[in-house]
Amino acid sequence: MVKIDLERVGEPAAFDAWDEEGHIIKIDTSSEKGGESYGVRPMQLLLMGLGGCSGIDVLSILKKQRQEVKSFRMHIEAEREQGKDVNLWTDITLVFVFGGNIDKGKAEKACALSMDKYCSVAETLRRAGSSFDWRVEVHP
Repeated sequence: MVKIDLERVGEPAAFDAWDEEGHIIKIDTSSEKGGESYGVRPMQLLLMGLGGCSGIDVLSILKKQRQEVKSFRMHIEAEREQGKDVNLWTDITLVFVFGGNIDKGKAEKACALSMDKYCSVAETLRRAGSSFDWRVEVHP
């Protein structure tokens, strides 16, 4: 079981959230709703979770394949539903950017395994109706 605590630290809805190991995330609402850029908005945090989840998978797979990953970045762009009270992520695009001596085919396979099989956040978003598009860039 995972335990998360959340405490309001500012008006109207700025929060600190932390896990059982004391890792802290700062969360705030949008400026349109009175937020003051105290922290990440919850829906953006979900996309960050997607990046972290998939990134862990991909790097683990490539390490097992003895690929020499010198650097790794990910860019994520997403669109939300319009005109609904609850507007979910619909179209999500990820760009996996690798630096190092990496076989692009192996990188693409690792990303496919993550996005289609291993990443729990991707599957959660998929079940909520999100669709994914992704690509791989490798720079020596």
